Amino acid sequence: MKISQLHQLFLDSSGVSTDTRNIKNNNLFFALSGTNFNGNLFATEALKKGASKVVIDDEKYRSENSILVEDCLIALQDLAHYHRKHLGLKIISITGSNGKTTTKELLTQVLQQKYKVVATTGNLNNHIGVPLTLLSMNKETEIGIVEMGANHQGEIKSLCQIAEPNYGYITNFGKAHLEGFGGIEGVIKGKSELYDYLIRNEQTVFIHIEDETQVEKTKDYKKRISIGSSKEANYLISSYTSNFQACITYKDTKVSSQLTGSYNSFNMAAATGIGLYFKVEMEAIQDAIQHYVPSNNRSQRLDLNGNQIILDAYNANPSSMILAIENIASLPAKKKVLILGDMFEVGPTSHEEHQHIVDLLEPMPIDLALVCGENFYKTKTENVLAFQQFEDLKDYLSKKNIQDSTILIKGSRGMQLERLLDLWE
Repeated sequence: MKISQLHQLFLDSSGVSTDTRNIKNNNLFFALSGTNFNGNLFATEALKKGASKVVIDDEKYRSENSILVEDCLIALQDLAHYHRKHLGLKIISITGSNGKTTTKELLTQVLQQKYKVVATTGNLNNHIGVPLTLLSMNKETEIGIVEMGANHQGEIKSLCQIAEPNYGYITNFGKAHLEGFGGIEGVIKGKSELYDYLIRNEQTVFIHIEDETQVEKTKDYKKRISIGSSKEANYLISSYTSNFQACITYKDTKVSSQLTGSYNSFNMAAATGIGLYFKVEMEAIQDAIQHYVPSNNRSQRLDLNGNQIILDAYNANPSSMILAIENIASLPAKKKVLILGDMFEVGPTSHEEHQHIVDLLEPMPIDLALVCGENFYKTKTENVLAFQQFEDLKDYLSKKNIQDSTILIKGSRGMQLERLLDLWE
């Protein structure tokens, strides 16, 4: 079947599904397979649940309403690419080591003040998620925002070939997914694949002008738009923190937020600068950012039982961990408590990176510092309490009467440190 024919079937459907657990009537079902499962096995079930057609890549499962392709994943990606070309809309891609989801959500709020925007939902930012995001857009969509995640070189390049972005922004280059990228230089090379695509195709690049790597990677490129506190920036936006709030100032307008940390003020500045580039009024930008409420365990500020909790337990890597620690150390709080969980996917330098975090904590003005996980437990500490198991950490905290404190909870997703919240609820 030609891709144009498959696209017409998609347009006639109620959307795409890859999971029979949430299939909707008249969906076009793609039987994606993985290392431990065969999506073709669910083709019949998908039809019974209301799918109009099923796309399969094993002829043993052919039926009257099936479409046989060589590879279901490639077919899904090709369909998404064709649909993106069919719509011809503006696509903004965002990647980076830290803050890409928050930046994406802030930018979505900002651009929605003027445009009909469709953006990546949840963590749909990989080789499956990006196609699904593109296929969620329609002829009414004016701007698409596509978050791109990667933990190996070559992945951003592939995602760019599917999404063909017209604009792009890299939040930063940090120590994230070091194991897959092969060190910080590998991270820079992998994330910069977005720059490579945009520059090669003469598309627009947004950069944070205080980031030397971003400046160097895009120097002399005429379609570069810079954002930051330097007078050389196209959009001169100051980033800072005020008490617990991340804030920015553009000309005479101050924008406060419900986010914490200087790193989030940079994310706010990016959303503001890109919004201004797309002619969104500053007053509307201010309103959008000030009403944005973070969720999903990302930089959430919670007031629980007399404590102010900064819950940043969605993910962690050496760069984001250091920024979070430095942020809470600078806050004007009476008492400060840090609860940190292991950082995953750090690779051969894992012990070194976890030890560095502990060493950083030792001299800081922190009332109580706790770390948890197999990696943190192996570090050498004096003033930092280390727990090998989550249950031991939770048991210790249940016996402590922590009140009137600012508490940072941060760790990789696998640590699930949000499970501590019920201690103070």
